[in-house]
Amino acid sequence: MTPDEYVEAVLDLVERIPVGRVMSYGAVADALAECSGRASARLVGAIMAQHGGSVPWHRVVTASGRLPPGHEREAQARLRAEGVPLRGAGVDIAAAGWSPDEGMWPPENRE
Repeated sequence: MTPDEYVEAVLDLVERIPVGRVMSYGAVADALAECSGRASARLVGAIMAQHGGSVPWHRVVTASGRLPPGHEREAQARLRAEGVPLRGAGVDIAAAGWSPDEGMWPPENRE
């Protein structure tokens, strides 16, 4: 998978996170690791910072539930509107975490 294909795969996966659910940067990286050969939460974060404006970026948080740096207020408002369970200034990952279903990922497995 080329770097551009990886960017597209990250954005595609983030686009699939259901309303009211979240994934961590690491969970996104892990979900793509087998098909991409990459497993870096930091790389996912960099991709989201550069290219994430067209996808539901607010649904990607840190493993501890912390909201996207520099966008905490907007992310919290969007997540609250979607009914995501919040804990303090972040997300309750145990309650709101999501991972792609078997057969839904990678994209070439879909019909």
